[in-house]
Amino acid sequence: MKKITFWLTLAVFLVPCYARAERGAFDVERWYGLIDSVKANAAAQGVSQDVINQTVRGISFIPSIVKSDKNQSEFKLTLQQYLDRTVSEKRISEGRLMQKKYPTMLSRVDAKYGLPPHVILAFWGLESNYGAVKSKHKLTDAFFTLMYDGRRETFFTNQLMALMKIADKNNLDINNIRGSWAGAMGHFQFIPTTLSQYGVDGNGDGRVDIINSVGDAMFSAGNYLHKLGWNPNERIVRRVILPADFDLSMLDGKTKLTLPQWAALGVTNPDGTPIPSNQMMAGLVADVEHVQSLRDAAAATVIAENATAETDVDVAPMPVIDAYLTYPNFYRIKKWNNSNWYAIAIATLADRLK
Repeated sequence: MKKITFWLTLAVFLVPCYARAERGAFDVERWYGLIDSVKANAAAQGVSQDVINQTVRGISFIPSIVKSDKNQSEFKLTLQQYLDRTVSEKRISEGRLMQKKYPTMLSRVDAKYGLPPHVILAFWGLESNYGAVKSKHKLTDAFFTLMYDGRRETFFTNQLMALMKIADKNNLDINNIRGSWAGAMGHFQFIPTTLSQYGVDGNGDGRVDIINSVGDAMFSAGNYLHKLGWNPNERIVRRVILPADFDLSMLDGKTKLTLPQWAALGVTNPDGTPIPSNQMMAGLVADVEHVQSLRDAAAATVIAENATAETDVDVAPMPVIDAYLTYPNFYRIKKWNNSNWYAIAIATLADRLK
């Protein structure tokens, strides 16, 4: 049997007892089998021997990554709570500073891909707080760990193969490429397979490095959004209000109607004026759980007041519903991150950075 490296021995030693009880002792044969499989797979796909050797040198199993994968938070913020966190005044202020710091690069991205500076800045702000958030995991360790765990072995094998090809093509030290525990990296948090498809050399040095080059990162993000069909002449969302009794089943963004059709259902601008009357299609998104909680609270008020009042109380007054008309660019954002809240946050931050 091949000799186990010091780091692998240390990593196995650190696996907590409960993990051993749940999953059994660390399977050294499986670990080395994965290494051999990666070496053979990479060689068959044309990865250089140097990069293959670098990739498998000193690989470590990281128990905390498996724990993160198995215990992803299910805590859900309301839309307003999410916006308060993601579109803070501090983030807006920092975005404006970045707009002044990189005017030429932002203009070049806009000219080439049709992505206005405020849109690129919004993605940059949400993904890495304009590069301030530094990822700590060596991606080769992360991918081998998640491949070993087996829950999504094929997916993470594909990510590792893509990462090896990226390192090879761009003359990068693969052991210096760091990202999140799940493999996202750089200023815009691309996973390797996305980077391999959309990565662009933005600073003209002949390679793509979205971690250390802001230009490469911006051009890659612009290229990705352009390929998703971004339309610079259309807005992302429009904030609106709805009648208090509006059908909540229509507020998940999946029902698409023309603006006149929405207007006929009582959708207006926040000040009560009519929304535009062109035939553009749009969805409608609101924080349905929050709206339902308001309705439940109103119903509870009626019950409580009926219990003490001499005459029946028919209904408690309900506020109008805050919502967003969602245009085609909204759904392009969701191909980047399939979250309504994320897409609304991008739109909100972009509007503040215009």
